[in-house]
Amino acid sequence: MNIALRPWTAADLPGLVRFANNPRIARFMNDLFPHPYTEENGQAFLAMAAQENPPHILAIAADGQAVGGIGLHPRGNIERKNAELGYWLAEPFWGRGIVTEAVRQMVDYGFRNFDITRIFARPFGSNRASQKVLEKADFTLEARFEKTLFKNGEYEDELVYAVRRVV
Repeated sequence: MNIALRPWTAADLPGLVRFANNPRIARFMNDLFPHPYTEENGQAFLAMAAQENPPHILAIAADGQAVGGIGLHPRGNIERKNAELGYWLAEPFWGRGIVTEAVRQMVDYGFRNFDITRIFARPFGSNRASQKVLEKADFTLEARFEKTLFKNGEYEDELVYAVRRVV
């Protein structure tokens, strides 16, 4: 299976809505990721993703089909040398190493295209699959904050994983 990151296109809308409208994905996303995920949500997302140059929100494509999303969000102010990584993958594609490969590609893309020295991700403490992805992609666990996130009526631990530019 060929895994590549590419800009989102209008043609991705039907698959985006179909794959993103899943409570098992929304469970581990921040509250800006809607559930249910509607066509209007997808249109708004595609319009927003197209605004950046270079793009910082990309589609994860498996054999050309968008099957998830990955984003790198550069920070500002005194955190300006950092960017936060976020991602999701359509459930039918879980367990195939796709996200690990996408994360590796995004780290390379981020360090080539943005003036940053550190990329970090904040998976939920209960999201072991995401933690394994980051560990396989050579991220280091930097911190664990107990019960700092609140999602679906429950408190969750927040983990901070990071990788730094090799100088």
